[in-house]
Amino acid sequence: MSLVAEPGRIAFVGGYHPRRCGIATFTHDICEAVAAAVPTAECIAGAVNDKVEGYKYPSRVRFEMLEKDLDSYRRAADFLNFNKTEVLCVQHEFGIYGGPAGSHLLALLKEVRMPVVTTLHTILQEPNPAQRKVMEELIFRSDRLVVMARKGADILREIYAVPDAMVDVIPHGIPDLPFADSDAFKVQFGLEGRMVLLTFGLLGPGKGIEYVIEALPEIVRRHPKAVYVVLGATHPHLVAREGESYRLRLERLAEDRGVKDHVIFYNRFVSPDELREFIGATDIYLTPYPNEAQITSGTLAYVFGAGKAVVSTAYWHARELLGEGRGTLVPFRDPPAITEGVCAFLDDPRLMERTRRDAYQLGREMIWPAVAARYLESFQQARSDRKAASRHALDSRTLGRRPDSLPPLRLDHVVRMSDGTGIFQHAIFNVPNFHEGYCTDDNARAYILCNLLEEPSLLDHLATGYLAFLAAALNYDTGRFCNFMSHGRQWLEVAGSEDSQARALWALGVGAGRSQNAGHRQLCVQLFERGLPSVEEFTSPRAWAFSLLGIHEYLREFTNKSKVLAIREVLTNKLVELWKNCATEDWPWFENSATYDNARLSQALIMSGRWMPHPEALEIGLKSLRWLASIQKTQAGHFRPIGSNGFYTKDGARADFDQQPVEAQAMVSACLEAYLNTRDPFWTGEAKRAFEWFLGRNDLGLPLYDSSTGGCGDGLHHDRINANQGAESTLAFHLSLAEMLQAEHLITPLHHFSR
Repeated sequence: MSLVAEPGRIAFVGGYHPRRCGIATFTHDICEAVAAAVPTAECIAGAVNDKVEGYKYPSRVRFEMLEKDLDSYRRAADFLNFNKTEVLCVQHEFGIYGGPAGSHLLALLKEVRMPVVTTLHTILQEPNPAQRKVMEELIFRSDRLVVMARKGADILREIYAVPDAMVDVIPHGIPDLPFADSDAFKVQFGLEGRMVLLTFGLLGPGKGIEYVIEALPEIVRRHPKAVYVVLGATHPHLVAREGESYRLRLERLAEDRGVKDHVIFYNRFVSPDELREFIGATDIYLTPYPNEAQITSGTLAYVFGAGKAVVSTAYWHARELLGEGRGTLVPFRDPPAITEGVCAFLDDPRLMERTRRDAYQLGREMIWPAVAARYLESFQQARSDRKAASRHALDSRTLGRRPDSLPPLRLDHVVRMSDGTGIFQHAIFNVPNFHEGYCTDDNARAYILCNLLEEPSLLDHLATGYLAFLAAALNYDTGRFCNFMSHGRQWLEVAGSEDSQARALWALGVGAGRSQNAGHRQLCVQLFERGLPSVEEFTSPRAWAFSLLGIHEYLREFTNKSKVLAIREVLTNKLVELWKNCATEDWPWFENSATYDNARLSQALIMSGRWMPHPEALEIGLKSLRWLASIQKTQAGHFRPIGSNGFYTKDGARADFDQQPVEAQAMVSACLEAYLNTRDPFWTGEAKRAFEWFLGRNDLGLPLYDSSTGGCGDGLHHDRINANQGAESTLAFHLSLAEMLQAEHLITPLHHFSR
């Protein structure tokens, strides 16, 4: 099949061999299969690296991206555009690309100018907010989608409203192995005369191997020659987090159950040739995955297509592949059912032989040449469906169409301001001011920053201290947080302000919903639930808003907590009533004065409006924020927040100074939230305007952010920058930068070309 005229080029993006992961293997195999099917096309690959030094790739890999380096994705797009790539085939898995939910990939897809065919290796029925945002944008940026099971197409239609006509169902490719008897392969492993059960792949808790080990005592009692081979290295990311503890638990379990002589762990990543030998020696293959939401299993496809009897839990891919007697399906987490499934084959060799032949026959449709032909059809369809005119490679380089450069992350001053107790409140220039001690407000802000960073490890050594400060601040009897602490670690009050309580809850909600540290998450949940009930009696609108922001973060992971949902409704309605009692056409605001952290009131209602849902709250949030943006913009076009030297009272004069960094931060956050709800580029422009205030686009034309220290000045006066770089101001900048970095892949520049 001829896909493109000479010198046509097809590019594949994903992990790539010799990286040890399933996506890397798949990307390599599909690239080679298509190259073999179309000798006239040049097939190249782009590899995503999970380590700075990368890998020693074969010659097909022509460009590389570092997982967490956003600019490397844009450079990859430039490479593809300049080299006249005619089709891009992307292998998508949330975990292999950088950014929240793998969002860095979108920076590449926004810039490429050729048809995109995306293979979805994971499709979530219940994505979290970050995963949903990425998935929706990925769908929008793709010309066609490939799934490996009909269930995947169903989920795309039902959850993401993707039309069936955009989706190609193409099975996972497999090598073309001969149908062979297992006995001939067993000798080399010293397994002659044994009945070999096999599970292979990167090892991790999601494989469910413990359930097979629990089933083994009864299997061995009935078939004493049975042996279970667990083939594969522990997933490298799991090793980095917790070493070989999972494998050791499995080994101890086998010993405890008395089957240590019937279990073999082969702890290495085997080559394709070695894998063929192991599969050849297999009598029954097992995939005991504990959850149904697995749309693709390359290992299952591989062994099934080789004509092996399979016993598997009934996850989505297995249900489709093993139906109609082509294998045996068992319930999840059910060792006795695994026992019966295995023994049914071992008891009846004719049943096993019949099942093997049926599997092998169907597997001929899954061999790589057949799969490559299906992909080529998808590529051709994507090219013919592409309606947008082609663009010249340099067309995307104009300033109006390129994303704005953001400052590099520099956390030196955050580290400088912190000690074993927490983060100091104030600084004298860029030197911590011990005399002023610590406060819960700033430790809450610092803990939020730790969880927003794309690489939390940058502040790992401090995050625990910030959280410990919040834990120490809570009075478990009253449910109230203290705020101010002296340098001598003495609390200076019985209970802090309502706002400080709410900021603490906000930080704890972020930790509960986002932290990658299990101990942190558990403590955050405990503290959050202990401190939340008191906010129902609060009278500060900003405390209501901060609490709502924390509630929405908490609900990322704990969606059905009735008490939390009830308090969200109470606080949302309080803000709505506040608006109704005050707002007029000339003064569309919640109070008779606009004071501090103003945009947080709007942001809280926008979030509640979207996620409850509460259409009236969403409308009020957007309307109030638009008004706030209008009164914080100068004729020259830069951001001018309401000054803290008098604020802004209805029918009175507004204070232009002293301008505070937290006001710019609040506008950045609220406007980005508004954009995510409306996709209106007006809001990205306002977020950018507010962020640039830190960098010098302000009344004095002077940057508050000091790139030499990583600190931020405490305010903008009418004649100067406040040179003290306190925690609140420095954290305001870094939190804004973290949010801008996270949103960068989702934001289309104001004049961006529309496909």
